Amino acid sequence: MADVSGKTSNGFSYEGDCQLPSAGRLHWSVTFRHDGNFAGMRYGSLYGMQGIDEAGLETAVKQDIDLVWTQSR
Repeated sequence: MADVSGKTSNGFSYEGDCQLPSAGRLHWSVTFRHDGNFAGMRYGSLYGMQGIDEAGLETAVKQDIDLVWTQSR
């Protein structure tokens, strides 16, 4: 399990974790905040992640988090 945090393209900060439960799959779950106030939670999964280096995994997770959050707003 690894920690993940960042800021979405629409200004919400997030913190959470991601894990690789089996080869090629990655699950993440995060809590969103805006100006320090709770704004919501989301989770997601990425597949086909075999052979991706750590920096690539981090980028893919952050892009997926941003996409899931901004599409739900």
